[in-house]
Amino acid sequence: MTRARTLPQCRSSSHATPGETLLPAENEQQAAIPAAGDLARRFAEVRRHSLALAEPLSPEDQCVQSMPDASPVKWHLAHTTWFFETLVLQAGQPGYRPFDERFGFLFNSYYESLGPRHPRPQRGLLTRPAQAEVLRYRAAVDEAVLAFLPQADAALRQAVELGLHHEQQHQELLLTDVKHLLSQNPMQPAYLPAPTAATAPAAAAPLRWLPFEGGIASVGHDAREGFSFDNETPRHEVLLHPFELASRPVSCGEFLAFVRDGGYRDPQWWLSEGWATVQAGSWQAPWGWSALDEAVPKLFTLFGTQPLQLDEPVCHLSLYEAAAYAAWAGARLPTEFEWETAMRRSGVMLQRAEATLHPHPRAAAAADGTDRPHGLHEVWEWTRSAYDPYPGFRPLPGAAAEYNGKFMVGQVVLRGASCATPPGHARLSYRNFFPPAARWQFSGLRLARDIR
Repeated sequence: MTRARTLPQCRSSSHATPGETLLPAENEQQAAIPAAGDLARRFAEVRRHSLALAEPLSPEDQCVQSMPDASPVKWHLAHTTWFFETLVLQAGQPGYRPFDERFGFLFNSYYESLGPRHPRPQRGLLTRPAQAEVLRYRAAVDEAVLAFLPQADAALRQAVELGLHHEQQHQELLLTDVKHLLSQNPMQPAYLPAPTAATAPAAAAPLRWLPFEGGIASVGHDAREGFSFDNETPRHEVLLHPFELASRPVSCGEFLAFVRDGGYRDPQWWLSEGWATVQAGSWQAPWGWSALDEAVPKLFTLFGTQPLQLDEPVCHLSLYEAAAYAAWAGARLPTEFEWETAMRRSGVMLQRAEATLHPHPRAAAAADGTDRPHGLHEVWEWTRSAYDPYPGFRPLPGAAAEYNGKFMVGQVVLRGASCATPPGHARLSYRNFFPPAARWQFSGLRLARDIR
């Protein structure tokens, strides 16, 4: 097997050198090399999906940034395009000329090795390039990538696959960033019209405690399962004590009981940093909740402001809120290893029943009547695990080394997938991660407790 070339670890230019690429062909962390034809089909599907997500939004909607942690829709569309242009086309085609030399500075996110970049908190100031120009940029790069794929070597095909999963991450961020943006508008506009339900919303199944034996368990990604990010590897063994995991995520109604019991006013349930955050932010309930004194509070959704549905999984929680609720409920959050082991032992598959977009969590009804965990593709589930490298972790070489490894401090792991996670992107070894105070994502919790 021919060893592929890799990008240097540091570069002063914002462009890859022609003939260099991002990933090695021989890397035990990677699954089988995708075929060019399959990759072209998936490339077209993923790129179309991003445009479909942006379609309900005006050019004005797509330019605004509601907070430093979020990005404008237009920036998401351009950044994911820059990824392919820089790490595939410029890396693999000597003489390739960028669509616009200035875009490397505007749309690089955090890759120090690829040159300087526009400050993240100021992305909402980029009224130029206009949205129409960004769409032309996407179309030009899409055409060039599809023309290049038949001649791309194994390492460059891996770079394309990484770019597709990277874009799927941004598709979810696009929805959560839009939700935060629209929530700041006093008109409380909707991203999509509320669906007209033919039947009443499903009721959440009763919460059951599912027991799992302790012992040595293998966790992490198995290359036979397909693609993974480097932070899911290497697969390794962990020691678990006997534990129980809740059959479904915590519901809005259950969390409302915590709110109405004074949970946000009682420091006994909170981590010290969490209590300080609650006080500093005057938190009284999960993000997006309002009208707390009414019999049924309100919830801001991508369908606009709606009555809180008590059976739906609670979402937009920080780690602090999830941990406080767990303490109040006499339980705890699972570790990421307990979560993964429970799902694998239960034979759970992380995939949507349908490919249509439903950007709001739905009640976790147990479809098959078994005692398996369910409600899995609705909210990301906080764990009590710090986002640390696995034993033997090796970041990918070159620019890809910056994708995950450098963020392994001060973050907490979430497992599962949410209602906004694109079809085909979820897997049991996936390690999402955010700072403990973050709560604009579709993040909820599933309880755990020790078996004594």
